[in-house]
Amino acid sequence: MRAVLCKQWGPPESLTVEEVPDLSADAGQVVIDVKAASVNYPDLLIIQNQYQFKPPLPFTPGGEVAGIVREVGEGVRDVAPGDRVLATTGWGGFAEQVKTGVGGAVPIPDEMAFEDAASLLMTYGTSHYALKDRAAVQPGETLLVLGAAGGVGLSAVELGKTMGARVIAAASSDEKLAVCKEKGADELINYSREDLKERTKELTGGQGANVIYDPVGGDFAEAALRATAWEGRYLVIGFTAGIPRIPLNLVLLKGCQVVGVFWGSFTGREPEKNRANTEELLSWCVSGRIKPHISGRYRLEEVGQALNDMGARKVTGKVVLIP
Repeated sequence: MRAVLCKQWGPPESLTVEEVPDLSADAGQVVIDVKAASVNYPDLLIIQNQYQFKPPLPFTPGGEVAGIVREVGEGVRDVAPGDRVLATTGWGGFAEQVKTGVGGAVPIPDEMAFEDAASLLMTYGTSHYALKDRAAVQPGETLLVLGAAGGVGLSAVELGKTMGARVIAAASSDEKLAVCKEKGADELINYSREDLKERTKELTGGQGANVIYDPVGGDFAEAALRATAWEGRYLVIGFTAGIPRIPLNLVLLKGCQVVGVFWGSFTGREPEKNRANTEELLSWCVSGRIKPHISGRYRLEEVGQALNDMGARKVTGKVVLIP
């Protein structure tokens, strides 16, 4: 089979695509023929040795796939060869085959496209856990989403609307904000030319947003925190613009909560709750209430371009590799 290989820590240009042996399933494992693999920001970090998980070299990046079960190992009962599944694997997904533990392979409906399935869990799973379990978003509350046109950001816009929130989408260009509007955003902020705090206050009648969804960090973090309503919830999702330093006196003055969101750890610590969340997301996807926005498709040989486009923030929603 063909696979993307990371042989040394470095930029996307250092990755290679090579022929490697086919995989076989050991006890309790599943081998999947990959039909689509989505590209996520952690993939860019992991190849540069900047992520919390550090696989031994050489390895294949790619943590989210969808495909058809090729082989199952001894003791596997939940899935069988020929089943259509999605899986989160940590790494290994940018290849024609990937291997995962049986608990990592989730059956998907026949009517669900592989590209949609491969683009669901890491973004929508993160946002669903953030908004439902960490922030307990209520109908009628105002949700401010930073980086709203990115993978997790756009999923938060869509899920926020599904949960009944009034959604303010903040992004860096009018083109990106147009996609947010298509996904249901009620209000838009172009923070390349508008003051994030002041515009949020203006749109909320001076009250601020009840929930802040921040996958960006950097210089926008303090402005967003200052735009938080009394007893609001500030969700820390990630740091694509850098890890910020914020004055804690703002948390006291707002009476607000700063809430960490680590979906990956949640899935391991609370597997049954995560499974229920996944089933809810699958049902919403099949019913049309949510649908991943896929803005680009790449061949395995174009993995460097896909990762660079993500790093340069040229991506809206998700992009996928098609082995």
